[in-house]
Amino acid sequence: MISDRPPPQAFRIFVVDDHADILSSVCRQLVSSGHTVVASAGNMAEALRILPQADCQVLLSDIGLPDGTGWELLRKVTPLLSHPLYAIAMSGYNEPSDFEESRKAGFRQHLVKPFRPSDLAEALKSVASSN
Repeated sequence: MISDRPPPQAFRIFVVDDHADILSSVCRQLVSSGHTVVASAGNMAEALRILPQADCQVLLSDIGLPDGTGWELLRKVTPLLSHPLYAIAMSGYNEPSDFEESRKAGFRQHLVKPFRPSDLAEALKSVASSN
């Protein structure tokens, strides 16, 4: 169940996923939980174009993108940012090596799809405690 109560801390979030239904669903879930989705993208090129100017605190990115990976995206965009970004991977990739690759790329967490709304809420609670 998605709560209409605002989270303890609301974040400005950028979401990347190439599946339109998943992208829409995650964005709706975030907004209904009190967060702001500042922008979204369906591929790495679009994210690289928009993300450096986006006023966001959190990047929520799929790993398997049509034109690269979320790991590549984070490695490429990090030097372009003027502020720190808390990055959370979301992927169907569920092997230990995938979690390690996410960590090496700079993702602080790796959510395995399909994940529950409560899993995403817990991941975002960790953002608040990292500040």
